[in-house]
Order: sequence, then structure tokens, then C-alpha cells
Amino acid sequence: MAIDLSLIWVLIIAFGLMMYVIMDGSDLGIGILFPFVPRTGDRDIMINTVAPVWDGNETWLVLGGAGLMAAFPLAYSVLLSALYIPIVMMLLGLILRGVAFEFRFKADKGHSAFWSWAFACGSYAAAFFQGAALGAFIDGFTVTGPSYQGGALDWLSPFSVFTGLGVIVSYALLGSTWLTMKTEGELQAWSRRAGRICLIGVGVAVVAVSIWTPLVDPEIARRWFSWPNILWLSPVPIVTAAIAALCWRSLGGRGEALPFLSAIALFLMSFVGITISLWPMIVPHHYTLMQAASSPGTQAFLLVGTLFLLPVILVYSGWSYWVFRGKVRADVGYH
Repeated sequence: MAIDLSLIWVLIIAFGLMMYVIMDGSDLGIGILFPFVPRTGDRDIMINTVAPVWDGNETWLVLGGAGLMAAFPLAYSVLLSALYIPIVMMLLGLILRGVAFEFRFKADKGHSAFWSWAFACGSYAAAFFQGAALGAFIDGFTVTGPSYQGGALDWLSPFSVFTGLGVIVSYALLGSTWLTMKTEGELQAWSRRAGRICLIGVGVAVVAVSIWTPLVDPEIARRWFSWPNILWLSPVPIVTAAIAALCWRSLGGRGEALPFLSAIALFLMSFVGITISLWPMIVPHHYTLMQAASSPGTQAFLLVGTLFLLPVILVYSGWSYWVFRGKVRADVGYH
């Protein structure tokens, strides 16, 4: 039985992107919440919850991008050409956030506020343009043959702006639930309240996108609502609603890890929904996975190195989170 290398590669890329969204989304969410926290001491604690691990989270973004280029070069060419501006703006946001992260602790009191705002602005920019790129990807692109033929601003649409705002709120939910798990006292109570507000926003975004996409794309509507698909796929919205209810209840209770885990589950279910809508297209409306794939020899050669590299990334990421587990406090740090 032949091994489907394209399927293996898309699973690796999807895993890398999902790990990035979960891990880096948490610290981007902290930056998004930053302007709403008035006390400087609480802001310091918020940053300290991710200080030991934040810069390793981008590893997963690099893995996803490099995997796409190696395994699906045609898709990489089209997507990077179509999404050049939002990707560059996202990277600039990540750079600004990284610089502000380091400079904020080293700056004097007169400049600390500036770097706090820079940290927040970089987080907002990175989150928004990631969401805008996702919305443009779902919308599809103008492609002729192997080349993108659209304009530089074709990615910008009401739908991509909405998904950009949706990702901001979603990352804020991850950030607030992360803080619920890593802090205590007044900051934890504030994080629980913020998490509930963000969860309402996430619910609105998920419902709106679930209605919007079938209305504008008949193929997506057919896939979800034709018989018997509607029967087989009905557990997806039901499970998503149940997870949202669990997250809401856990934010109002005493559980500390459950809000974060349920927020992650919400992201996973959203990812499942997008996959169902678009599979097996990797350039929506134009190219499937097999059509955009590199040669089997190339995929096999690169897969060997990746299968050695992936466990290393998992081990050092898991080890760093394990070492710095526990609560973060202003006076004594990690416990």
C-alpha cells in the first residue's frame, strides 16, 4: 500500500500551524489585553507568565511556512504572492512586539509606557493580519495557471477585516484563560471576567463566519447542508457549542486549567470546521493538495529530516513549559 506523502505533509503543516496558534496566540492575547490592565505591576506579571517561552513559540510558524514551501511549492508561490502585504505586516507586528518585550524591562520610567503600548500594538497587528490572511484564504484568489493574477489589495475585503477582528478576540480569549491558569488574586479574577467577555466575542465571530461562508460559496453550503452530510456533520456545531458552554462555566467557577483547555478545544473545532469546508483544496477554488504537491522524491527526502526535527521541537518546547510551570507572582516569581 502506497504512502500518501502529501497527506502526511499537510498533517505536519496543520499541526505546526495549530501549535503556533495555541502557543503564540496565548502571548499575543496577553499583549491584546495589555491596554485594559491599569496597574503596572499586573502588566509585569502578565509578561512574566510568558517571558521564558514566548520566543520559542514562533518555531512552529517557521515549521509551517517551511513545510508549505517544501511540500507544496505551487501553493506557497500563490499564497505568498496573494498575501504578501498581510504577511509582511504580521511579521513587522511580531518584530515590534519582540523588541518591545525586551526593551520594556530595560527602559526607565519615562519610556516604559511607550514600550508597553508598542508591545500591545505589535500584538494587535500580528493577530489582525493573521486573521485577515485567513479570511482572504477562505475567500479565494484570482489565479491563472500557476500564478497569482490579483492585485496587491485583493486580500482586503469586509470578510477578511471581520476575520482579522475575530482572531484578535480569539487570541484575547486564549490570553485571558492562560492568565487564569498562571496568576492568582485580583489579576486572576480580572482575567476570568475578561475571558467571559472575549468568549462572547468569539461566539459571535464563529456564528457569523458559519453563516457568512455558506451564503457566499455554494460549494461550502452544499458540503454542510446537503443530505446526508448535514446529518454526519451535525456533531461539529453541537460539540463546539458544548465546549463554549464548558468554557463559560469554568471561567465562572474555581477551575484554573479548564478554561484554557476548553479555549484550545474551541480553536481545534474551528480548525475542523474550516477543514471540512475547504478539503482537499490548498488554494481554494483552484488547486488540491495533489495538484500543488512537489515530487514524491522531494517530499520523501524532506520528510526524513522533519521526522527527526519534529520530536526535538516537541521535547524542548514541552521541557521549557514544564520547567516554568506553576503560578507567577510579583514577589517571588515561579513556583
